[in-house]
Amino acid sequence: MIPPKPAARPERVSLWRYMRLFRQDILSAQPARLYSAWMAEFRTPFFRSYLVNDPALVDLVLKERPDDFPKSGRVSEGLSPLLGESVFLTNGATWKRQRRIIDPAFDGGRLRETFPAMWDAAEAAAARLAARAGDTVEIEAETSHAAADVIFRTLFSIPIEDRIATRVFREFRAYQRSQPILNAAAFLRLPRWVPRGHRGGTRRAARAIRALLAELTAGRMQAIAAGEAPDDLATKIMTTCDPETGETFTEAEMVDQVAIFFLAGHETSASALAWALYLMAAFPDWQDKVAEEARAHLAPDFACVSRLRVARDVFRETLRLYPPVPMMVREATRPEHFRGRDVAPGAQIVLSPWHQHRHTRLWDDPDGFDPARWETEEGRASARVAYMPFSAGSRVCTGAGFAMMEGVLLLSRLLRDVRVELADRPPPVPVAHLTVRARDGIWLRVRRRD
Repeated sequence: MIPPKPAARPERVSLWRYMRLFRQDILSAQPARLYSAWMAEFRTPFFRSYLVNDPALVDLVLKERPDDFPKSGRVSEGLSPLLGESVFLTNGATWKRQRRIIDPAFDGGRLRETFPAMWDAAEAAAARLAARAGDTVEIEAETSHAAADVIFRTLFSIPIEDRIATRVFREFRAYQRSQPILNAAAFLRLPRWVPRGHRGGTRRAARAIRALLAELTAGRMQAIAAGEAPDDLATKIMTTCDPETGETFTEAEMVDQVAIFFLAGHETSASALAWALYLMAAFPDWQDKVAEEARAHLAPDFACVSRLRVARDVFRETLRLYPPVPMMVREATRPEHFRGRDVAPGAQIVLSPWHQHRHTRLWDDPDGFDPARWETEEGRASARVAYMPFSAGSRVCTGAGFAMMEGVLLLSRLLRDVRVELADRPPPVPVAHLTVRARDGIWLRVRRRD
């Protein structure tokens, strides 16, 4: 069985047709040749875009000269109503200052400290799913609930059942389906005073989410001032000083950062876990291996994570086939020469985990599901040059270790108690909204394990 993959568009379409396809889903808007090309150029009346799969060029952009290729402002056009000036969107000195404050909260020692809260969220998720035994369940809704619970418990020491947490979760579900990766303003350079064309529902949901996050942030700052704050990720970040300036985040800056923590720590994790459970239903032999390993090694102890090797390889393979963030966009700041072509300043450089992870010249059986590849030298060699679910280089996701621990723990804990099976429905079709989701959801039958 080959896991589902969106159909590619015809090779040639008009610009306006491409823009419509892009707003609906960036994956099916791309031609099939990108799965074998080292580089592809797209020309529009407004800008030039180059999708780069060549590992040497990807390293150049992300690792060797990242300051010459900052994040494209075209991406922030679509996401700024929710994320403001968060670390996900900023560049240069602002971004470096933000990372100096944020990174210490996610080092190895802090991951150990977040494990108990993550374990509690996994236990709650397992209980909810076991209660649905016998039902056909839309699994993305379950994984969204679980991932939101993890981020609230680890960030603010509150469960998803908390009043504000529940409201944020509900508003975010409204936001995620209404917000494309890029909107019309991403294609056109517009003056700041020109309306950006955000959908009404998107703007309303973003305002509601930010107001709730501001309430949480203000409450935590008061608790810190009173010496009553729990020692969680929010407290750590709010009390960490920039080692160069001695400054901490202001309350307004912290709201921006909390917004991206929720987006990155909830939306991406929910996407990856949902696809992992789908793949387990589609490949029951691997599901049984994960369940057997969980019964042998899973425990409320941070050390257990290193023993969940099968679940780790399954989750890695899931991230290869369904990277939650399918494309990243950088902008050239000076003239470049890529693979015999002149690249002018202002050109958009698109790095696509989606295409690189399935590239026919870089992977054996690129569209197949094979967690065993991670234990082979050939598979590890491919991963070294063509695997970037969390980006790479200086802008690698600061929460990459957190996300891997979360994915492995939740997958193991859920499958220890229940079995998931394919439902009598068509296979899910991957589409890219904020992350790679299924067009009509992922429906699985849930049964208790004996």
